[in-house]
Amino acid sequence: MRLAVPTAGALFALLALPVLAAEPPQSPPPPIQAVIACKSIADAAQRLACYDEAVPKMAQAEASGEVVSVDREQRRAVRRQAFGLQLPSLTLFDRGEKAEDVDRLTFKVTQAWQDGQGKWVVKLDTGAVWRQIDDYEVRRPPHDGSSAEVRKGMLGSFFMKIDGQQQIRVHRDS
Repeated sequence: MRLAVPTAGALFALLALPVLAAEPPQSPPPPIQAVIACKSIADAAQRLACYDEAVPKMAQAEASGEVVSVDREQRRAVRRQAFGLQLPSLTLFDRGEKAEDVDRLTFKVTQAWQDGQGKWVVKLDTGAVWRQIDDYEVRRPPHDGSSAEVRKGMLGSFFMKIDGQQQIRVHRDS
């Protein structure tokens, strides 16, 4: 009896399926749908009346937090801040453009210290905290103002280069 052994490529494809499954596009919230619906009214007076009714409701929904508007720069900032976190989905931020496939970002170090096991813990200017998970030695200790380049590795791993030194394997704590 012969057993079939999947190749590494087949295993990777199976692991990637949940990531590749696209969520159906969500329709806008009702206050925005109401404004959009006004556009289809042919009569100018009726269309204006529709807008006059719908726009204040949309503004109220935005003021109360029921509807939140986010521009492209804010979306990019959220993606940058979330880099390295295991989040279920950020497709909310993909509307109107293809999501940037960010695999490496550079940050400034604001604090760095060694934990009880001698592993480096590095806090970045975004507030993110990364912890070393390998045993490589960092020859020049990171300090406030150091440059930290974080890049994605395979299968959800991350690496950090501090001031251009040899990279270390890291995990994002927060």
